[in-house]
Amino acid sequence: MKVCAIASGSSGNCVYVGHGGTHLLVDAGISGKRIEQALESIGTAAEAIDGILITHEHSDHIQGIGVLARRYKIPLYGTAETLCGMVKGKTNIGRIPEELLHEVKPGEKLWFNGVIAQAHSVSHDAANPVCYTFEADGRKAALVTDLGMYDDNVLNAVTGAEILYLEANHDVNMLLVGTYPYYLKQRILGERGHLSNDAAAKLVCEVFHPGLRHVILAHLSKENNLPELAFETVRIELQAVAAGKGLLMPDLFVAERDIPSRMVEVGAEKIELFA
Repeated sequence: MKVCAIASGSSGNCVYVGHGGTHLLVDAGISGKRIEQALESIGTAAEAIDGILITHEHSDHIQGIGVLARRYKIPLYGTAETLCGMVKGKTNIGRIPEELLHEVKPGEKLWFNGVIAQAHSVSHDAANPVCYTFEADGRKAALVTDLGMYDDNVLNAVTGAEILYLEANHDVNMLLVGTYPYYLKQRILGERGHLSNDAAAKLVCEVFHPGLRHVILAHLSKENNLPELAFETVRIELQAVAAGKGLLMPDLFVAERDIPSRMVEVGAEKIELFA
């Protein structure tokens, strides 16, 4: 199974998940053209995408969905509330043919050839948002962003993942002393906001296991975080837990904001880099 962050951050989010001949996207929050170019750079054609799984209806997750769906007839998957907010809300994605819209319920499994995708409820200020896990040939990847807090449901969902793509949105101190208005700071810090670096570190440590190979920190705020700060916050905590168990640290890095990050793969026991 392969995972590549095509774009990550408040300006747009899109992640590629592939296994064998199955090619999926989670969200499409940048332009269709940029997604096409990014897919080409990692050796996948846009017309090969089997589906786009949508976490929620915010613009930084759906901007390019309309173009891709109409151009390549790609099925779209999301909760009923997400699809309704996306199609009938104040978005700029244009009309999407109804036959391309497929409702997903939290806990429900979706089969894409040899890949099983599953939606899981998260706490965020959107209409019934979810995160997704993917399983194939005994391998598991979990993609978890846009949540103000995590609970047992989220922990159970990501437990056993070999690839963990996880939000580390902000540094609390940077946010508190920054220029954001008070109401926005409270929104981000709230239980329906975004995960801080510290919360991300705690989550990773709670689900750490010998098979965890790759941890990708995602959805960093441009104004309230730094890649180096997010990395070090998680690294210090994770390294301590790994050392305490006599285990090696997993591969840890921060997803790029505007270009595809390096692709990680489990099953073939290798990491590929795409510039």
